[in-house]
Amino acid sequence: MMELDHRRVVAIDGPGGAGKSTVARILADRIGALLFDTGALYRAVTLAAIRQDVAGTDEARLAALAREIVIEIRPASVADGRQIDVVLNGDDVTWAVRTPEIDARVSEVSAHRAVREALLDLQRRVADGTRVVMVGRDIGTVVIPNAGAKIFLEASTEIRARRRLAELRDRGIAATFDTVLNDLKTRDAYDSDRETAPLLAADDAIRVDTDGQSIEEVVDAIYQVVVSAWRTTGVTIG
Repeated sequence: MMELDHRRVVAIDGPGGAGKSTVARILADRIGALLFDTGALYRAVTLAAIRQDVAGTDEARLAALAREIVIEIRPASVADGRQIDVVLNGDDVTWAVRTPEIDARVSEVSAHRAVREALLDLQRRVADGTRVVMVGRDIGTVVIPNAGAKIFLEASTEIRARRRLAELRDRGIAATFDTVLNDLKTRDAYDSDRETAPLLAADDAIRVDTDGQSIEEVVDAIYQVVVSAWRTTGVTIG
């Protein structure tokens, strides 16, 4: 099998609410890269499972579902605050996969080894030879371990909860700070303790704490990391 070229991949990992998607979108625009939020894949599988009444504990059926459905990640086509389009079997589900119901169930679905394996090849092929910013929880450790640049975004749980609450309210979804905070803590524990591809920073990832920093400051810091990393592998920016 031909070895895939992932020198141009910027892997951005971190917990929910750390600012990964927002930072990644701005960075991708700045370096002329494709934005690929891999979490959208697992959210789409979760939505498909709900629609087809597949239990979150049924690993075999979930994996089969992940192989059967057609998920497309495209540049945003509607100016409604979305950062990408998420299309499931031809249906625009961009906002349908960002509801509290999906938030509550996606960790269970994505924890299954067979589900992750069903989506792994797709993610690696999308990134082959492509300038791409990939966002997730295990990009630098499992999906693209040889990524040209690896970032792990961090933020306090309280700050992340405030960000997520603001996002939900902007979309007209009723929620309370305590509920969002507890949901984040539950998902953090689930993602960090799962046996398959747990949430953790790669040994060679650069940690960036977003607490107290503006989005522009975070993007600037990551941009410098990318410039330095790409220079060592002969990849140019611009």
